[in-house]
Amino acid sequence: MTVTPIPPFDLSEQFKLIGDEINQAALAVLGSGRYIGGATVEKFEQEFAAYHGMAEGIGCNSGTDALFLALRALEIGPGDEVITTPFTFFATAEMISATGATPVFVDIDASFNLDPSKIAAAITPRTKAIMPVHLFGRSADMTQIMAIAEAHNLAVVEDCAQAAGTEWQSKKVGSMGQIGCFSFYPTKNLGTCGDGGAMTTNDPEIAQRLRILRDHGRTETYRHEYLGLNSRLDGIQAAILSVKLPYLDQWIAQRCRIADRYHTLLAAVPGIVLPQTVDGISWNQFTIRIGNGLRDQVRDRLRELGVITMVYYPIPMHLQPVYAGLGYQVGQLPQAEAAAQEVLSLPMFPEMSEAQQDQVVKTLKTVLGELAAG
Repeated sequence: MTVTPIPPFDLSEQFKLIGDEINQAALAVLGSGRYIGGATVEKFEQEFAAYHGMAEGIGCNSGTDALFLALRALEIGPGDEVITTPFTFFATAEMISATGATPVFVDIDASFNLDPSKIAAAITPRTKAIMPVHLFGRSADMTQIMAIAEAHNLAVVEDCAQAAGTEWQSKKVGSMGQIGCFSFYPTKNLGTCGDGGAMTTNDPEIAQRLRILRDHGRTETYRHEYLGLNSRLDGIQAAILSVKLPYLDQWIAQRCRIADRYHTLLAAVPGIVLPQTVDGISWNQFTIRIGNGLRDQVRDRLRELGVITMVYYPIPMHLQPVYAGLGYQVGQLPQAEAAAQEVLSLPMFPEMSEAQQDQVVKTLKTVLGELAAG
């Protein structure tokens, strides 16, 4: 019998449910003749800000650009340092470097997020900001991070790329630091049909700088006071996001049910460590750990049997070749290094059926059993 492969993420079922709404919204933008900026983008920006309880929402071209624009708006640049996690997608560190600043990597804890207990020791006179990443849909410990930042007069830029809708102590991520940065890449909790991003802030001056910087640094037509970017959110993507935003909490609830079921079905399975569950988590990924150097064998065998998993992320930032000049050594950030060797993200998407999940679990148990038997 041929087994239908289980992908790590599948948007087709979601489109079946809301495709008519998306088509109508996109066609309305096409019919308007206003494709960049305008009322459609402004509408989504206001809705997104309101969802987070924030005064300002500023759309941009991608989550990567959101990070860069946020740092630029805070006037972070050459000679400055920004503390962040080594266990993240490359854009987090890349955009710190793109401003001319230096990323300073601090190890993670069991949540896969920045370990607050290690931040203070990394602060120097050059430190200007902390950039926590809410990885896999789980918030970093923002209580401790904000306390450290306030004690040392540091800005906080939240990388919320994987965490739209995630909460920390009943506050949405992206609402606690000076700026929250979001990605709308299609696989995110709130994804569009291409690239897109946004920033949230309660500071009107920062919001104004962000709007100027995303549009070539111009303050009026052909008058440029800053070196900015062409990083505008287009109307079609904004219209799609406005359709999807009201579904976000429902989709997160579906993700939570799937995660709960994974925990139940895998609770007694030897050879794996399940992710921690906490209030407010949105489960952008369900990431297990497989030790003893077996992760890659498990991943490859699962693929052969029709279950496609992902490794986020196999090389921590401090060991990336491009950062060799920073002088980090193997063993210096052991928790991030261990995670990079052990993590495996199982298929996770809101429309995942119980039958699909059963197939994932059964196949994983089979593979682990094969390896245990030698």
